[in-house]
This record gives sequence, structure tokens and C-alpha cells, in this order.
Amino acid sequence: MEKSAVFDLELDRGDKQQTKRIRYSHLSAFFNFIRTNISQDFQNPCDTLILRKMFKATPMTSWDIMKKDVIDEIIFKTDKPRNRLMLELMARGGMRVGEVLKLTLRDVQDRKLTLRDPKSGQRREHVFIPQKVADRLKEYIRDKNIQPDQRVFPMCYEADRTTVKRAGEKR
Repeated sequence: MEKSAVFDLELDRGDKQQTKRIRYSHLSAFFNFIRTNISQDFQNPCDTLILRKMFKATPMTSWDIMKKDVIDEIIFKTDKPRNRLMLELMARGGMRVGEVLKLTLRDVQDRKLTLRDPKSGQRREHVFIPQKVADRLKEYIRDKNIQPDQRVFPMCYEADRTTVKRAGEKR
């Protein structure tokens, strides 16, 4: 295989648009460096209209952030202990819905929760929750008689999404 084919394969690796934008940006900066420092006559191959359009950065979307008072109100108006505990773990521990649903009794050690196979790609991550939430979690586990290999919240992701949505609508 000749060098140019290998180089092309390396550029095409990865299918996310953001990855491609970053690679384009690096190449463009490299060619601009050559033009600035080595040869003023050098033409940057990345400086074409079609490439600039193809790798144009998308505008950032701004998210509306809910105020702490609103989140507290949603949590405290939730009637079912399971739903309230799940919302508290997400709000106070910064956990994702999927991370909360994957919790087992083995993952709970007082205020420290172990997340297995988190989205970051690491094998494990740890989340520390407030003592009051940890106490409510222990009480919930004790009341439900959850065994070490059982999930704390044995439900699917879709069911939880509707639970969270309904909790938000009650306010």
C-alpha cells in the first residue's frame, strides 16, 4: 500500500462529524504554519470553499438550566419513595438515568457509589452522595430486601423516562 493511501485511511478513521472537524482544523493550522513560516507562496489545500462549508462548526446550542429551587420542588413533590430517590441520586449525585438504573447493592458503600461501565469508557467511576440521600438509599434497600446481585431499581430505561417526565409535569 502506498503512503498516500495510508494517509487517506488515517484521515477517514472515525465517523463522528466533530472528529472530522477537529482533524480538518489541525490540518488547516498546520498548512497555515507552513505558509507563515516557510513559504509565503504556499497555498493551503484546506482553504477551499467546499471544505470550509463541509467542516463548518455548528453553532452551540444553549440549554435552559433549571434553578435549584425548581429541582428541589420536583423532588419533594414526588410521592413514591423510589421515584424520589432516583431523582435525588440524579440531582444530588450528578448521575445519569442509566447509571441509577444499573446500581446494585454491591455498588453501594455508605456515601460512595460505584458506577460500572460508565459512559466515560472507564471500567469504574465513583460518585459521592450526601449523607441524607445515602441514608434514604440504605433504608430503601433494607425495606425492599434487595440482594447483593439485584439491581436497586429493577426497571427499564423507558419506564424511568416516563416516571421522570410525569414527576416534572406534577409541579
